Amino acid sequence: MLSYRHLFHAGNCADVFKHALLTRLLAGLGRNPNPYFYLDTHAGIGRYDLTRPWAQKAREFEKGISRLRERADIPEALRPYLEMVRAENPDGKLRYYPGSPLIALRLRRKDDRMVFNELNKSDCADLKTLTAREHRVAVSMMDGYQTLKAFLPPAERRGLVLIDSSFDRAREFPRLVRALTEAHERWATGMYAVWYPLMDADTMAAFERNLRRTAIRKILRLELAVAPQDQTLTIPGSGMLVVNPPWHFDTEARPLLQWLWRALAVEGAGGTRVDWLVPE
Repeated sequence: MLSYRHLFHAGNCADVFKHALLTRLLAGLGRNPNPYFYLDTHAGIGRYDLTRPWAQKAREFEKGISRLRERADIPEALRPYLEMVRAENPDGKLRYYPGSPLIALRLRRKDDRMVFNELNKSDCADLKTLTAREHRVAVSMMDGYQTLKAFLPPAERRGLVLIDSSFDRAREFPRLVRALTEAHERWATGMYAVWYPLMDADTMAAFERNLRRTAIRKILRLELAVAPQDQTLTIPGSGMLVVNPPWHFDTEARPLLQWLWRALAVEGAGGTRVDWLVPE
């Protein structure tokens, strides 16, 4: 469990998909003047140096963020996310990639409160260094799913929980459903964004079936596949479930994901999906 390091994958297609949607969700929260709470259950280190050996090993960022930076047809909804990437690289060269904590910090207002959690000890230390001077920001080190019990419901009564497990152990999908169900029981009005990899058809069908059996309503499903589903170890894409999404988020997300698919897909493989897994 503790062997996973996101630096191997930073800036890849899954990161682009996840962080583009996260930016839009946080922007939606920011349109309301009241403070919000943000919990990142599997936060990582916050900023990734793409020149490090781990990132250079597979160079996954070349098939992700690198393909977007120089395009002239960037949709307006994607610009804030890409501006954050550019802000980390003022000389114009792609070296640093912002993780979800850094994206959240750049969109935070002065009264918004945030908790970033990371179980790995060294990664947690890096995250604490990155956020040391930030007001109303806490860093914890515990199992990501335990944070749902420790910090929910928040005093702010509105906010977003990002659940972004590494999926590096068996039976992660059932564990995720249980954790989301328990969190929703504690804080039914909160917004939850749950990232997951696209895997074999049987696994995804069981995941969908188990979610439909819960009492959770208003589950929006968003998926982006950029490679064909085959029998290799390659994961073709990823998805995100959003519980209690902002008004018309599905309408906003459809053209955004279509643009990303055209920019990132391998020879037109894969596709996108935006639908209500569980309606209101």
